Amino acid sequence: MVRLNRIYTRTGDDGTTGLVDGSRVAKDDARMVAIGEVDELNSAIGLAIRACGDAEAALLRTIQNDLFDLGADLATPDEDFTPSEMVLRIVPAQVERIEQAIDRLNDPIPPLRSFILPGGSEAAARVHLARAIARRAERAAITAGRAVPINPVAITYLNRLSDLLFVLARALNANGADDILWVPGAQREL
Repeated sequence: MVRLNRIYTRTGDDGTTGLVDGSRVAKDDARMVAIGEVDELNSAIGLAIRACGDAEAALLRTIQNDLFDLGADLATPDEDFTPSEMVLRIVPAQVERIEQAIDRLNDPIPPLRSFILPGGSEAAARVHLARAIARRAERAAITAGRAVPINPVAITYLNRLSDLLFVLARALNANGADDILWVPGAQREL
């Protein structure tokens, strides 16, 4: 159980922050950048929830909880990615849950005829923003993985999550009916 009595500790005033094992790294370390991107993604999802219906909000709240687990996973230096009571790791079952949601949401949506522009309804636009941030978080985790061992399932989770957010945005746009299609070169003057 997490318990925070004080919000400021002054331990980060030197530009470092603590990892789960007690070691300290620079706040701009690649691992910390990835954790920050996941935090921003979680915040964007929180904003999207405010525009969604109950079913979509419940799905997104589950994802928000997963993202805290993912942040803890990224903050746990080790080459063993086996979860335990004391070690949070993203596991394949969490990825499978995302894949099941993608399949369920995508089933009634007609196939794309064009790329779509981020937008449509307010809820879809907010989810599209979260999707773009998920892609950035995935890239940051991959970058961190070049320097330190990163759980490959965590990276897979972020990849699937961006897919889910894309499909969810389409679902929120009346199952694709209100998607805004890209018209290549439409504004170009020859």
